Amino acid sequence: MALLTAPDIAAIAPQERALLINSLPGYKSAMLVATCDAMGQTNLAIVSSHFHLGSSPPLLAMILRPSTGESERHTLHNLLETRCWSLNGFSLDHAAQAHQTSAPYPKDQSEFDACDFEAEWLDEFGAPFIKGSPLKIGCLLREHHPLEINGTHMIIGEVQHLQYPVTAQRGDGGLSLSDMGLVAVAGLDTYTQPSAGLRFAPADTTSPPRQL
Repeated sequence: MALLTAPDIAAIAPQERALLINSLPGYKSAMLVATCDAMGQTNLAIVSSHFHLGSSPPLLAMILRPSTGESERHTLHNLLETRCWSLNGFSLDHAAQAHQTSAPYPKDQSEFDACDFEAEWLDEFGAPFIKGSPLKIGCLLREHHPLEINGTHMIIGEVQHLQYPVTAQRGDGGLSLSDMGLVAVAGLDTYTQPSAGLRFAPADTTSPPRQL
């Protein structure tokens, strides 16, 4: 077993350290966040830092990095300008295209075009979606929190639009992500498609775990 202390971690080369630390949260949901600026220039970027924040109202949050001298963060700029974005699930068949969106394309080159995705616009929503995505979520900006600790930004959005196959919704209201073929990501570069896994009834203190 490897044992690393804080000084050991700090001494690791930056790229190797980034790969190591990004692996620590385990498997995460991978989605493509689609935005456009006020002039209609579209952008697409892969994210795995989004998470559920609350259900009433329906809130999703994500962590975005700021622009640096080496790269621009078009997603952050766009959603702060237009106050909306979409999250789009994808299957393993589209993992290579999705991964390619992380390349540093210039602002005037849309990842939709560069990575062979087709934009879809829905009435009364100001951000594009990915045509054919099995799960489409449209979010409206509610809060923006720059984080002093490392310069990243927490973005909180309220779900305004939701589209998924009717057959993927379970009887209890939840969605079967495996039925939609959604991808999970480990670290920065490994994509996988989980199976249905195990489901359990809500836990209580008077009975053992009950598998559904």
